[in-house]
Amino acid sequence: MNFEILFSFVLATAALAISPGPDNIYVLMQSITNGPKYGLATVCGLISGCLVHTTLVAFGISAIIKESDTLFFSIKALGAIYLLYLAYKVFKSDANVTLSDAAVPKKSLGQLFKQGVIMNVLNPKVSIFFLAFFPAYLYSETINTVTQFYVLGLLFMTTSFVVFALIAILAGFISDYLKQNKNIGLILKWLQIVVFIGIAIFIFLSEK
Repeated sequence: MNFEILFSFVLATAALAISPGPDNIYVLMQSITNGPKYGLATVCGLISGCLVHTTLVAFGISAIIKESDTLFFSIKALGAIYLLYLAYKVFKSDANVTLSDAAVPKKSLGQLFKQGVIMNVLNPKVSIFFLAFFPAYLYSETINTVTQFYVLGLLFMTTSFVVFALIAILAGFISDYLKQNKNIGLILKWLQIVVFIGIAIFIFLSEK
């Protein structure tokens, strides 16, 4: 097992989880408007949905690896190109982090959990991202590929849960900090760009 690869995977996942996006902004606003436990319920739903995407990628890519080295390389190349495209989209986007509680209705904890699962499972961009992100981080030549993908999926879920849970618990502090420090959005924007480009380069240079 290559623990350096796993460590770099966790760092990349944490950096992406911290970067502003629809999911963590929604968690932040739920926590500010309704309380931390409502944000945490949303987090649990979002993270649970990742199991579906992990399963799809694990079995799909594992079959491709067995079939053809060339096809697997093509998948990784397309994944790297997709990540560069995401970096470009972030570059063109507004760096300001906008917080609005206008669309944050009060729901039960169960409703928020279910909504989190649905938001994640029905988002095809998550599967595409997993497809682009995971293959380059296979960390062992001896462990079954499906098992490796599930380990990466669980690491992704655990790391994202920790980051999102901290956002929910520290929502008030984070909100005040974002309002007082207008440049933080620009810093997080460039962090996201650097991470996307870094992962893309890692994928291009990685071998099966």
